[in-house]
Amino acid sequence: MIKIDIPKVDVSIIERKQVRDENEPVIKSIEGFIDIHKIPRDKGGIILFYNKKDELLFVGKARKLRQRVKKHLEDTVSPIQNHREEVYRIDVCLVEDPMERDIYETYITNKFQAKYNVDKVYYK
Repeated sequence: MIKIDIPKVDVSIIERKQVRDENEPVIKSIEGFIDIHKIPRDKGGIILFYNKKDELLFVGKARKLRQRVKKHLEDTVSPIQNHREEVYRIDVCLVEDPMERDIYETYITNKFQAKYNVDKVYYK
């Protein structure tokens, strides 16, 4: 058996409403997430979407993480488009190698039975 160690989470953001002082600028919220700027713009990796019960909803990979997260939260063709209200936490693991990203995405999807991944599913 092959042993695969899941990469560590480099960035984790949660859905939250912005509580602000009058003097602070307003940060644009995307589906309730105001910390998307913390996700690296030009790095590749794995994206994990969780609900409030800490259940894995969806696993994705990207060459440019921030753009891909935004697409999942805004796009009309995202696999989670009908389930965005469930997303509470987004974890990002930096993985630069494209083949490693593909392996991790498939492995995590199947090991933790991501709820809304339909491609690369072998556990059903």
